[in-house]
Amino acid sequence: MPRAAGCTMTDADGRPPAGDAHVGVMHGEPPEAALESTPGECPVVRLKDGTWAVRGHADVLRVATTPEVFSSAARRHLHVPNGMDGEEHRRFRAVVDRHLDDSQILPLAAMITEVADVAAAELMGRGDGGSERRVEVLHDYGRQIAVRVQSRWLGWPESMEEELLGWIDDNFAAARSRDPQRNAEVAEHFDRIVDRVVQERRDLEARGEPLLDDPTSRLLRDEVEDPGAPGGRRPLTGPELVSMLRNWTAGDLGSIAASIGVVVHHVAAHPALQEHLRGLSGEEARHTDELDAAVDEMLRINDPFPSNRRMVTTPVELAGYTFPAGTPVAINWTTANRDERIFGDPDAYRPQENRAANIVYGAGPHICPGRVLSTLQIRGALAALLRATTEIRLDPDLEATREDWPSRGFDTVPVVLREVHRTTAP
Repeated sequence: MPRAAGCTMTDADGRPPAGDAHVGVMHGEPPEAALESTPGECPVVRLKDGTWAVRGHADVLRVATTPEVFSSAARRHLHVPNGMDGEEHRRFRAVVDRHLDDSQILPLAAMITEVADVAAAELMGRGDGGSERRVEVLHDYGRQIAVRVQSRWLGWPESMEEELLGWIDDNFAAARSRDPQRNAEVAEHFDRIVDRVVQERRDLEARGEPLLDDPTSRLLRDEVEDPGAPGGRRPLTGPELVSMLRNWTAGDLGSIAASIGVVVHHVAAHPALQEHLRGLSGEEARHTDELDAAVDEMLRINDPFPSNRRMVTTPVELAGYTFPAGTPVAINWTTANRDERIFGDPDAYRPQENRAANIVYGAGPHICPGRVLSTLQIRGALAALLRATTEIRLDPDLEATREDWPSRGFDTVPVVLREVHRTTAP
């Protein structure tokens, strides 16, 4: 494979390959991100804002698993626990993990199946009653499932669903605009939504009325370890509560819809795989492992979770470059999940072979704590749509549109659905 100009090659362990006299520690900055290259050709690139994006699979794992060098405390605003390192991160991550433990999440499977089946039935009920429906999967299907599942799980009222659906649209539009002010306004809107939910619960407590037994109420009553507090524990502060609930919801609403778009696009483009998965979806509860592996592999191929930010705390050598202290770093999960040195042909669908190396939900101490809940929703959405149809195909008149680099996810996924023919009793 020819090397792109200005790039340095590394092997699968992230080290320069032996015998290449031109490869070693590079001086200066990496090449610009506009350069078309694979991770093996160019494991580090420089973004327009000066951030160094790490793209190789082994290099990404090193960044993700050495927070003492690549710090997550690189944000101006409070992010619990994503923007924390070390002992502080451990204490707050323990709170999150209590609420997202498998024992709390796996029992949600039946509710998620119900929500997805209802959403699929609504989707197929649109139009003039013909056998086919033209829909845009992210907008018409993925958003509904994300909002309804999150609301039911957290105990938020149905009356909030329209506001949350509108927020998802605003969030996507703000992200596309790349306007910092617009993104800030959308973020502030969601903070107000969460503030309102928390305050309503606080008001109920103040009146002595019982709270629903749901994750929102349980989080309000939870405590975090704090060596400086009496007894070594204290309640979460208001800003900590808002940040934690925002982390559970704001990020997931958009990413779940995007992920549903990815998996539906993949099966629409691969009819044989679609039929195989439709057979498994007819008995979803018996085939969860194979369906989950399929979902993870489709997300690896078109990873819609592009990057996370880090900050270099001390000079370090990585992928042939010296990263100065203070260098802003982006972990490029999307490209790392397509590293040809790990996955061979990155577009080849090999769910079992690629499963161990798949890092669609991250790695290290900040690995996504909601990965089980996310998988339940994405798998449930795909399985429900397959059960409700005999065919899903890409719309021949409307092309799917991509999110901007580095994401390989989609902005729109127009498809044509053929419904299951149902006979009626005489």
